[in-house]
Amino acid sequence: MTRFEIERRAFLCASGAITASAAIDSLTRFAAADEVPTLGQGEFKYRPVPGWGVLDAKTPVKNCSAMVTDSQGRIYLLTDHTSNNVIVYDKEGRLISKWGGRFTGAHGLEIVDEGNREILFITDLSLNRVFKTTLEGEILMELTCPKSTGKYAVEKEYRPSWTLHLPDGDFFVLDGYGKDYIFRYDRDGKLLNYFGGPEGGIDHWGPHGGVIDTRGPGDPEMIIAMSDQQSIKRLSLDGKLIETIHLPGSNPRMIQIVGEYLFVPHLADNWPKDRESRGYVSVLDRDYRIVSNIGATAPNYVDGKLQPMHEQGGLFQHPHDLVVTADGAIYVPQFASGNTYPIKLLPA
Repeated sequence: MTRFEIERRAFLCASGAITASAAIDSLTRFAAADEVPTLGQGEFKYRPVPGWGVLDAKTPVKNCSAMVTDSQGRIYLLTDHTSNNVIVYDKEGRLISKWGGRFTGAHGLEIVDEGNREILFITDLSLNRVFKTTLEGEILMELTCPKSTGKYAVEKEYRPSWTLHLPDGDFFVLDGYGKDYIFRYDRDGKLLNYFGGPEGGIDHWGPHGGVIDTRGPGDPEMIIAMSDQQSIKRLSLDGKLIETIHLPGSNPRMIQIVGEYLFVPHLADNWPKDRESRGYVSVLDRDYRIVSNIGATAPNYVDGKLQPMHEQGGLFQHPHDLVVTADGAIYVPQFASGNTYPIKLLPA
C-alpha cells in the first residue's frame, strides 16, 4: 500500500470567492485568525496555518522537495540540506527527529508499506541514484544508472526524479531530469523493462512525478505530472498513452489521489520562461477537470477547453509536492523558495 491509498474525506466549507487580495510575504504577519486569507473555490477552500513547521537554525532547510506521512501520522520532509536531509514532524509542526547528510541532490520521496515495515524511497539528482531506506535512515538498497539499457553513455546523464509503486512491490523510476525514460523494477531492484524517452513520446523536462491509479474500473494506470509540458499524461503500465490532459498556465510536479480527486502542486504559472512567477495547487475531479485552484485564479472552461490559469494571492513561491492527510489538511513543501519551511493549509 502506498501513501496515496487513503480514505476519502469530505471537504465541506463555506461558499464565496477568493478573499486573498494582497500578496503574503510571510504567514507569521497574520496575528489573528480572521486575518488569514481563504484560498480556493467551491468545496475546496483552505486557510494557511501561520508559522507551521518553522524550526531553528539547528535544523536548516534548503530546497524542500517532498513530503510523506507514515502510519503513525508522522510527517517526513525531504530537503537537500546535508545537515539533515530528512526532518520528521508531528502534525503540529514540532520536530520529532532528523537524519541524513549524504543526499546532496535529494529530490523525490515515497513511503511504502511492505507488510512488516514501512520504508522510504529517495531519488537524488546529484548522486544519480535511487535509495531505499528505513524510516530511520538505514540504506537498504541503492540503484545506480541502468547502463545495461544502452541509453546512457555516462552515469551523470541519469537523473531520477521520483518513484511510483505498485501493491506487489514492483516500482517505476522516472528519469525526469535525465533522458525521460521510465524504468520498471521488481521489489528486489531487478530491472524488468523500460519505456518512454523521445522515441516513446515523452518530451524532455516532462516525467517529473506521478502516481499509480488503481481506482478502476479498468486496469491500473500511471498518471504522470509532465512539469514544463504543462500537462498530465495517463499511461498504461507498459507505457502506452491513454490521454493527455492539457493544463495551460501550470507546471505540475507531483500528484496525490484522495478519493475521487487529484491534488496537484504547480511550481509556477509561467515556468521556465519567468522564474519569478509563482505557483499554486489544483484539485481535479474524476474527469480530470479542475474544480479548485488554491492560490490561483478560478478554473475557466470555454467550450470545454481550460483557459490559462494564473497564480493569485502570493501565498506560494514554488510548490514541489504535497501531502493531504486524513483530517483534510494539506502540507506543501517548496523548491527554490528561499529556504522556506513547508506550508500547512486547513479546510476553511
